[in-house]
Amino acid sequence: MAKKEMKEMTVEEKLKSLYQLQIALSGIDEKRALRGELPLEVQDLEDEIEGLTLRVEKIKHEIQEFKDAVVQKKGEIANAESSLTRYQQQLNDVKNNREYDTLTKEIEYQTLEIELCNKKIREADLRIQERTEDLERNEALMVERKGDLEDKKNELGEIMDETRAEEEKLRNEASELETKIETRLLTSFKRIRKNARNGLGIVYVQRDACGGCFNKIPPQRQLDIKMHKKVIVCEYCGRILIDPELAGVKLDTPVQEKPKRKRATKKSEKSEEAEG
Repeated sequence: MAKKEMKEMTVEEKLKSLYQLQIALSGIDEKRALRGELPLEVQDLEDEIEGLTLRVEKIKHEIQEFKDAVVQKKGEIANAESSLTRYQQQLNDVKNNREYDTLTKEIEYQTLEIELCNKKIREADLRIQERTEDLERNEALMVERKGDLEDKKNELGEIMDETRAEEEKLRNEASELETKIETRLLTSFKRIRKNARNGLGIVYVQRDACGGCFNKIPPQRQLDIKMHKKVIVCEYCGRILIDPELAGVKLDTPVQEKPKRKRATKKSEKSEEAEG
């Protein structure tokens, strides 16, 4: 039955339904415009916080690795010192030069090993200090961004609360109107609206011009629009055109001023007297 009703709709009824749909959709666009850039700002802040969270976790992981390296090097120092003490004790009991040279080399090696480990520990401590400072900066920035996000979400929530009921009403109106319009025409309208910068898919004629792109419409085409016999689109921007009267729009008719009478100049007055 619904399909049958759609087929029986006149062009006039189709145009009226399309224009009413445009009004409802423009109303929804206005409600979205009230939110401005807030949804994007919220998304950007959420993405930034997610990135900061990953960065903080990475820094913590690096700090832990450096700490583990320090523990490992301290263990190596302890082993080297233990070996060094043992070799020094054995040095007192050497029986020949060969044993002495071997122990001396081991003592030298363990001493160098201790020095190298201490150097690695100092480097690791420096890196721990640097990364700890980075961690503190990023954690402070994350706290700041979370505060900004909370503020933006609250601001967006207030706007959403104010417009939710009216937007829902407009959505229901738009959905109901869409069921009355044939699929092909509705698809064309949505495509035109999507490509239009101001979101207008159907516009009324204003001062002999398209209400979307403001290009002049030839008189014959204006007459066709007033006849409501077929759906006519603007040859410049592709928007569907509707007669303002059919759209329920009252246009102000420009008041024509009466031409002012020219005052006779003194010279012409004198010439008239001379002729008399």
